Amino acid sequence: MSTTIDKAPVTQPPNLTKDSGPKVNWRVFISAAVIVIAFSIWAMVMPANAETTMTTVTGWIAQNLGWFYVLTVTVVIGFVLWVALSKVGSVRMGPDHSRPQYKLFTWVAQLFACGVGIDMLFYSVTGPITQYMHPPAGEGQTAAAAQDAVVWTMFHYGVAGWAMYALLGMAMGYFAYRWGMPLSIRAALYPLLGKRVKGGVGDAIDIVTLVGTVFGVATAMGIGVVLLDIGFSIIFGLEQGLALQIALVIVAVVLTIAACTSGVDKGIRWIAELNIWVAAALLLYILVTGQTSFLLNALVENIGRFAVTLPGRTLETFAYDAGGSDWMAGWTLFFWAFWLAWGPFVGLFLARISRGRTLREFVIAAITAPVLCDFLVVSIFGNSAMHEVLGGNTEFAQLAIDSPERGWYALLEMFPGASFLIGLGTLSGMLFYLTSANSGAMMMSNFSSTIRNASQDGAKWLRIFWAVLTALLTIAMLVAGGVSTMEHATLIFALPVTIIAWLVMASFAKALRTERAERLGQFLRRQQSAVHAGHVPDRTWRQRLAGIRSYPAKKELAQFMEHTVQPALAELVEEFAKQGYHASLDIIPNESTGISSYSLAVPIPDHRDFLYQVEAVEAPVPRFGGRVTSKPEVYYRAEVFAQTGSEGYDLMGVTHQQVIDDVLGRYEGHVGFLTYLSQHDYASVLTPAEEPAMGSIAGVATARSGDSAAGAKG
Repeated sequence: MSTTIDKAPVTQPPNLTKDSGPKVNWRVFISAAVIVIAFSIWAMVMPANAETTMTTVTGWIAQNLGWFYVLTVTVVIGFVLWVALSKVGSVRMGPDHSRPQYKLFTWVAQLFACGVGIDMLFYSVTGPITQYMHPPAGEGQTAAAAQDAVVWTMFHYGVAGWAMYALLGMAMGYFAYRWGMPLSIRAALYPLLGKRVKGGVGDAIDIVTLVGTVFGVATAMGIGVVLLDIGFSIIFGLEQGLALQIALVIVAVVLTIAACTSGVDKGIRWIAELNIWVAAALLLYILVTGQTSFLLNALVENIGRFAVTLPGRTLETFAYDAGGSDWMAGWTLFFWAFWLAWGPFVGLFLARISRGRTLREFVIAAITAPVLCDFLVVSIFGNSAMHEVLGGNTEFAQLAIDSPERGWYALLEMFPGASFLIGLGTLSGMLFYLTSANSGAMMMSNFSSTIRNASQDGAKWLRIFWAVLTALLTIAMLVAGGVSTMEHATLIFALPVTIIAWLVMASFAKALRTERAERLGQFLRRQQSAVHAGHVPDRTWRQRLAGIRSYPAKKELAQFMEHTVQPALAELVEEFAKQGYHASLDIIPNESTGISSYSLAVPIPDHRDFLYQVEAVEAPVPRFGGRVTSKPEVYYRAEVFAQTGSEGYDLMGVTHQQVIDDVLGRYEGHVGFLTYLSQHDYASVLTPAEEPAMGSIAGVATARSGDSAAGAKG
């Protein structure tokens, strides 16, 4: 008999080495930092040259590669909808027994606040007015232009960007939480690129995503301080200009450092929830004190027109319009590049807070709840501005086009209680700004680290470094030309991220085909067990009756595990060895329950290993019937786990032979799964053999991160 004893704690999968915590990936860190610092020095030392060069490069991209941005975003939207609406949409980002960590409101608040920056306030006024006065096609200042003015801005802040977030977020979350891989872009590409993602290719991917993230966040910070510059000037009487903007960047960095070092569960979550309430109060005030009926009518019409025209707008390139590429570069392509640049870091953040949610839930929530919030902001601000312009205030319209930040505050000054509204608007902008900066710094530290445990983040000093470096880049772009320079830089540095988006879709599709194949293997196993009546669910009628109201105590379960489960698995391992298999039985101490778990593994070279683990899981006694008591009671289950988590049934009360039959039934199903894969030429190995996590079922007894093992599948 080949029996091994693994003394690792239960919070680690069997056969794994101890997790040493996050480590800095110095190659990624230094390379990305050098690129950002070099660009910052160039922009500050030779601002005119930097602005001219970026304008030229942006023009070339818009003229020659605009179609590629448009096609990429269109395919991403189609891909995430396919995932959500297909059968694999029920797959969880984690084991099957996992459940969400955050409540719905907190989760949606973090989705919205992280994925939307202060730039939305900036463009909510200037965007609609510009499209009304100077539309991309047709005559300006017409009824047709008015109908489309707000819709264009809603389109730019609509489904496209959130689809990109959903793609990268669900891919990283799936591989991290379901297969125990690091929470990173490179891990999501393993099925496509293989072990190459662990070396130079993987580092190059991380460098591209990290640099794109830094420029995306810096652009949002730059737009934010340009807007807040006006607000602080009005409220405190400070002199507007570059000096105040730089001072705001420095103050924001200090606040960002204080918040981001407190982690997701403290600083970022608190700011995100406060941000939602302040933004809601701002919108409600404008709605009530402004043109209420007009704003509500316009909102309904805007949403309807957005839905009807979405397919056409998504594929629109204005190929037949003179100057179409210039408009695309300044608007649609800039926003697509902006979303692409933000995609990796927001996707990583969303994956970080979404463990346990299904792919369908994640996608549907990401492209509905935050998008509807975006629509409210854009429609209420945009239509308030449009009402003023349609009334003949052309001076305000020109101000909003020439100086968007002044136009936004000029709109607030038109409402009753302008001082209060300006203060509230500035607070809302500051919260948007801080949330993006905080989450950005945290995710940058993750991109520049090697993190084995998906629940961990990069070192605090690393977050501080990226917060400071992002601030330096923001100041450099402000010196080099302000918002226009930021737009150009974003469009340029987001280009490599489009390629990564295509790779992620190809890789994730390959993994999901494997997921479907595994489910088919489970189905074939169920069919087979129904014929041979050897599977554990087919217990004798006396066993079934005895188990209906049986709630064993810890001592009873410990005896069952020791005297029934362990001998049965040991006998199987011995027989596997006789027949030439390399099987092992690991006994894993559980500090939480005090009952060791037993894990039988059969390595299968170049394929996914077979794993059958029996874990003691504490569960509450159901409070119904005649057992209602004043004291909480718990009982213990001998729950079966596979690579993807709990299988949802309890072995307690079965016989030695029935345990053996159950293992063999599951092994036959696993072999059927691998046979199906070989017939369809799908990859079945999603993690390399030497990776630090493979099919992790860590922490099931303690229900870590909101998991509810006792309430799994069954």
